[in-house]
Amino acid sequence: MTTRRSILAGASALVFAALARPAAAAAPTLTVSTPMAPPEWALLERELLKANEEACTAFFERYFDERGYLLAFARWGANDGPDDAIENVNDWPTLHALGGDDRLVTMAKKAFEGNVRQYTEAKTKDVPFARDGMYFKEFPVMSDWQHLSEGLSMFNLLGLSDPYDVRYRDRVKRFSGFYTGEDPSTPNYDPKLKIIRSMITGSKGPMLRKATPLDWAGDPFDVTHYFMEHGESSYQETLDHYADYGDVVGDAPLNLQSTSLVMNAYMLDQEPKYRDWILGYVDAWIDRAKANGDIIPSKVGLDGKIGGPKGQWWSGTYGWGFSPIAPHTGKREDRNRTPRAVVGFLNAYLLTGDDKYLDVWRRQNDVINGQKKTIDGKVSAPRMYGSKGWYGYAPGEYRLNNLEIWYMSQKASDRARAPDHPWVDFLEGKNDGFPAKALRADIEKVRARAQLQREDKTTSDTRLADATLDITPAHVTALIHLMEGGINIARPAWSPSSPPQGGALHYARLRYFDPERRRAGVPLDVGALVEKLTDDETVVSLVNLSQVASRTVTVQGGAYAEHQILSAAIGEGPAKAVDASAFTIRLAPGAGARLTLKMKRHVNAPTLNFPWDRA
Repeated sequence: MTTRRSILAGASALVFAALARPAAAAAPTLTVSTPMAPPEWALLERELLKANEEACTAFFERYFDERGYLLAFARWGANDGPDDAIENVNDWPTLHALGGDDRLVTMAKKAFEGNVRQYTEAKTKDVPFARDGMYFKEFPVMSDWQHLSEGLSMFNLLGLSDPYDVRYRDRVKRFSGFYTGEDPSTPNYDPKLKIIRSMITGSKGPMLRKATPLDWAGDPFDVTHYFMEHGESSYQETLDHYADYGDVVGDAPLNLQSTSLVMNAYMLDQEPKYRDWILGYVDAWIDRAKANGDIIPSKVGLDGKIGGPKGQWWSGTYGWGFSPIAPHTGKREDRNRTPRAVVGFLNAYLLTGDDKYLDVWRRQNDVINGQKKTIDGKVSAPRMYGSKGWYGYAPGEYRLNNLEIWYMSQKASDRARAPDHPWVDFLEGKNDGFPAKALRADIEKVRARAQLQREDKTTSDTRLADATLDITPAHVTALIHLMEGGINIARPAWSPSSPPQGGALHYARLRYFDPERRRAGVPLDVGALVEKLTDDETVVSLVNLSQVASRTVTVQGGAYAEHQILSAAIGEGPAKAVDASAFTIRLAPGAGARLTLKMKRHVNAPTLNFPWDRA
């Protein structure tokens, strides 16, 4: 079992590597010396970071071995496969990038290395494409992008903490090559038609046949030996769960989640080929939506035609008309995953600031809301479409992804479309108690997860890979909202009206770095509270809780330096010119201030490089 001492030793190596990197010219520096009584929100932020660190360490020491292998039954399956195994450390790199202890990213990296080895060694007997290993070239052999993106959720955020890791850089570019066409041995992409050729792809290429329930469910096993997250009571029910999952040949909106992987490749060195691929692929989907009455189709054939061989734009697994029977209930369940494709459009907007990448979703929502009708006295809108037209009506207007659209655009018209949210109310000055309430709620969630771990009676031979997903303790949503003015669309807690987005990037108005320790995140003792967001302004309070030591913070515009900070005003003082993607502020012991930052958003090429390594 991994010990706390070995984890800390790895963390020390990470710090040493960071310190060895050369520094570039310093950003503009401001000084704050006005005393500030320790705010409740700042004390709670530091407590939440600490609680997360301790609970994640305890989780890692119990559920992973010294190799980084998850202590569970390693098998192939969409319910409980490799993606679920690595999801057990989701949000750990984010915690580190916010300011958590170095051991968080050290453990996350060790888990990823273990996951690659564990599932390369693990083989199927019956599932044909994984008989030589479930991973090939350190990547899943064949899977759909709902599960690929979930399995990459942690990996896609490792660059926030250590974009200089040679192994990480190699993998990001190599994995991207599976989808950009650079790897000729993995023909997932058709560059002429700008399609990913199947909904099931991977390091062994696309699946160009009808998928079978076995492909999805994995080899036979005794399900009574394990807790079944999806409610199946027999292996046959596991197979039956996927009886309707055969239509996978051709492109599908879920494949747009691959853009997060390619975005990371671009943000390493800003090579134009990655940017060109992302925009070319997303633009092709915009064209398809325009040609399909402003609805993003869920099926594109190998010939590039909307709807595939039957001309049914709503078809395909996880498409607009996908309502398979759940075997344990005998009822059909609507499983339209098209809304998850918003990730691709958000990434294109992150690259360009071009409103067309958001407008495609506005137009689609308008079309859907045009189908509203009154049911049982309530105005309702559909979520699904099939051969008989729109169905799957639910009360209220169709508002999926509207909060994300508003967050990116900051337009009043988009705010009017979006559902209410307590964090947004706080930003608008209508929910003063939100910071403390949200932080305390997340501290309680960490405590409850740690308690569940202590009560867990399972053993490595009675656990599937997804058994501990409800026990892993990391909670970052409140910290992202409050410290960075960001959204956490990977988690359903962000917005009940939007689906969780596996494999999403980090979308934030600000990020912080510690120039003295040469690492991402706020320095020790520092708290940050983003209090207001507009299109061109950010109001943030920074405080140094240490009463004896100064702290220095580098403040960056955007998660990836995509925003330019034009000026910064301390308190009621005059604005001082910055005109850079980042600036540095020195906080005297016990000092704090409210800063008003004037900004020009989405004008810089996104980058993973730390502020002191940029020209």
